[in-house]
Formats: sequence, structure tokens, C-alpha cells
Amino acid sequence: MRVLSLFDGISCARVALERAGHTIDTYYASEVEVNAIKVAQKNHPTTVQLGSVVGLVPPECDLLIGGSPCIDLSIAKKNRKGLEGEHSGLFWEWVRVWKEAKPKWWVLENVASMPKKDRDIITKELGVEPVMFNAALVSAQSRKRLFWTNIKFDLPEDRGIMLKDILQAPAEVDERMLVKGGKSACIDANYHKGSSLEHAIKKKVRTMVKVGREIGRRLNADGHRADADATLTYQRRIETREDGKCGTLTSVQKDNLVVSDVVRKLTPIECERLQGLPDNYTEGIAMTHRYKCCGNAFNVDVVAHILRGIPNG
Repeated sequence: MRVLSLFDGISCARVALERAGHTIDTYYASEVEVNAIKVAQKNHPTTVQLGSVVGLVPPECDLLIGGSPCIDLSIAKKNRKGLEGEHSGLFWEWVRVWKEAKPKWWVLENVASMPKKDRDIITKELGVEPVMFNAALVSAQSRKRLFWTNIKFDLPEDRGIMLKDILQAPAEVDERMLVKGGKSACIDANYHKGSSLEHAIKKKVRTMVKVGREIGRRLNADGHRADADATLTYQRRIETREDGKCGTLTSVQKDNLVVSDVVRKLTPIECERLQGLPDNYTEGIAMTHRYKCCGNAFNVDVVAHILRGIPNG
């Protein structure tokens, strides 16, 4: 199969094709983000990189696949301009390439939260109704996306994969961080930015996990410790001993203790698992860029399920 992947990112479409059991003859990728290309080339050195989609003369291909930018379509964007926006307007380049390449099979992905008027424009242009596929069916992440495609497929049964199933030790699920069904909320390209437990709950980001309990001294109103002892003021338990017990607390008055949850962001590996990628797939670039690459990516198992609708041979 000759494949042309537009807005290729870290080549999740290639991982999905291989997972779906398809043999790839040539894989062409159109991408401009430097770190995404680094990840793609590290994992798939035979990929032919074509650069920007703007003005691209498409090679012959059997499958055209890609998720055009969602920045101006997503509900997360204030005053979103939809398909008239600078980024999401690149959809029209996807359409141009689609018409010129005339692939036998094709898939376009974008966010389910886009305005109805933009959804209707895409549907009219491509001539098929989209299918809303929530990655929660095949992964531990709630990630609703629309797929316009000429590949016939039915939605799968929920595999029952929960956030707790993909966490690295010694993390555990914080019930406040779950969406319906025990899943993680959707990760995006901004996940690398700082957050807090309060923000995650209030904004329904819900992408943090518990790593133990923080045990510390209660403070006076002026911010000073309630006791005169300045040593060993707290102990953070991230891992328990083999017998499941917490380590010994020393120099801490019982009536001065404050116990609270210690939470953290998901690790890059956990984000890779949410997207159906192998562990350390994005390794080799800065952590910030690893988060961005994962947030911008396809969910591999969603796309693999769709691509299984293409007959082999």
C-alpha cells in the first residue's frame, strides 16, 4: 500500500496501519513541526518526508489519511474562526490534495466539538457523513473525534480499559480525575503547561494522578510552624515498603499533622499509552515536546480499527 499522510505528526497513522495488519510499500508524510518529524524518523526511518501541505504536489497513493489542524475549530479556542482560521483553514489544502491524488481509500479526522456549520461544510465537501468515534472504547482516554471516510466500519465494543490500567508505578487513580466510565479526560497539546489539583477539577481537565499522601505540620495563622522544632517537618510517601506500610514518621507531633493528597501530571509514557503508542515512542526530544506530540496525535487503536475495514491485497 502506498500511503500519503497529511499533517502526519509523529506518524501514528503508520503505527495504526501496521497494527491493522497492512503492508506498507511507501509511506509519504507531510509535516512541518521539527520535533514531530524527529520522532517519526526515529521510529520509521524509511518514511519519505515531503514538507508542508501548502502547494504540495501529491504522489500516487492508495490511502490518503490525516487530521487537519483543529486549533480554530476546537471548543477550547476562544473566538474560534472555524474553517476560516489560519490553522484549521488548511482543511482546504487537504481537499485539494484529495481531489488531485484521487486515492482509493481516504480518512479525515477532526474534533467533535467543532461548530455545526463547519461540520456541515466538511460533510458537504467530502460527500459523506462523519462518524463520531470516542477513543474511550479502545483506550483509557475519553477523546471524541469525527471521522469522514469511505472505509466502512462499525464502532467496537468497549474494551474496558481504564486509566488505572495504564499508570506507571507507584501512581494510583484519583477518583476526582476520572470522567464517566473510569477514563482519563482528553489530553491535548497544551498538557505540558503547569496545572494544579484545583484547576484540574474546576476546569474538568482531569488528567492528574495520585502518587501518595503528604504528611506535614500544621501552620499558624502567620505562616510559621505550630511548634518550635524546625527539623523533619514533613514526610512525603510516594512509595510504600514491601509490606505495604508507610515509613516511620519522626519528629512530628500527631496533633500538628496535616494529611493531603500528592498529585502529579501524567508522564510522557502514560500519555503514549493513552494514545495507543508503544512506551517511549516519543523519547529523544524534550519532555515539553513529548507532551505536545502526544496531545496532537491520532489515537492509534481508533485509527487501526477503521483501517481494518480496508481489504488486504
